[in-house]
Amino acid sequence: MTERILFVDDEPNILDTFLRNLRRAFDVATAEGPEQGLLALEGKGPFAVVVSDLRMPGMDGITFLEHVRQRMPDAVRIILSGHGDFATAVASVNRGAVFRFLTKPCPPEELVGVLRDALRQHRLVVAERELLRGTLRGSVQVLTDVLALVNPEAFGRSERIRDLVVKMGARLDAKPLWQLELAAMLCQLGCVALPPETLRKRLSGEALNAEEQQIWGMHPEIAANLLTNIPRLGEVADMIGAQQMPPGPDVPLGARILRAALDYDAELRRGLAPVQAVAALRTTPERYDPAVLDALAAGLAAASDVPMREVPVAALRPGMVLARDLVNTEGAPLLLAGQRVSDASITRLRNLSDILNVDGNAWVVDGVRKGAGT
Repeated sequence: MTERILFVDDEPNILDTFLRNLRRAFDVATAEGPEQGLLALEGKGPFAVVVSDLRMPGMDGITFLEHVRQRMPDAVRIILSGHGDFATAVASVNRGAVFRFLTKPCPPEELVGVLRDALRQHRLVVAERELLRGTLRGSVQVLTDVLALVNPEAFGRSERIRDLVVKMGARLDAKPLWQLELAAMLCQLGCVALPPETLRKRLSGEALNAEEQQIWGMHPEIAANLLTNIPRLGEVADMIGAQQMPPGPDVPLGARILRAALDYDAELRRGLAPVQAVAALRTTPERYDPAVLDALAAGLAAASDVPMREVPVAALRPGMVLARDLVNTEGAPLLLAGQRVSDASITRLRNLSDILNVDGNAWVVDGVRKGAGT
């Protein structure tokens, strides 16, 4: 993608000068005044560098660059002003987070050098973000694959609630949604440290004794501790760590959503229909945020008419969502309704081919779901 530079000034002659002198070396756009500058951010962007005059009618350059910072945080910001007092320069750095403060008249060779430095800075910012995003995505993939292989039941539970949690979050305006989706994907990670029998009893709906209850209650904190050292996952860890807490002002919205979605899934596994499961949760209002339960009910109503189709088991692909349990020839579930098919689950099915009717079919939600992303 071409790295564009936006110049904003209330003097058309100055803008024309920028175009004439710089368009051979850079991809330059101009906007006459701050209002036109804001429109340019939406219609002509994205921009790698934004250069603004300081004194403009209606909005000064520092305020304008604050808007730029909010709308286009990766853009490198520069002030070019005829007023070069120290207080103004300090305010530019503190409020607009400017990269350079230049004074008019600025020699062309100096301006070109600064613009090249700004483009290099922009490339560093973008490269660091992409590296962090790739590292984050890879870390999450490793963790979910480990959970799928070590404890497929716990992995299946997190996969079953994933889409539901994202839909509830969207209805409740929970932002950013990618954090909530990751919380759903990783909320059962702590189960890898639990005794298999305790986990089996809990996920099958059997009653736990006092010791088992205490052990089960530890898994959110275990998962949260594992995630705190991964960049950008601090808030995700907070959601997961509080997933069993009753609603309160100090409990993250994501944790309240997770608790309702997980308990709703548990009611479904006990044999209740979706409407009955929501009604069962409403009988204990002290456990759930009523707004979250309303979002859960609304999401179920919207999904009631989602089509499904039958496909051969061998045709299952990552991203497909099961509409019904996939069972082996003895009737034991291998993948559960609502679970998103992953590379790890496909590998598991192949490894279990000796007990699976590989010529059978699976019912999936029509289409392949996409995640919220990072």
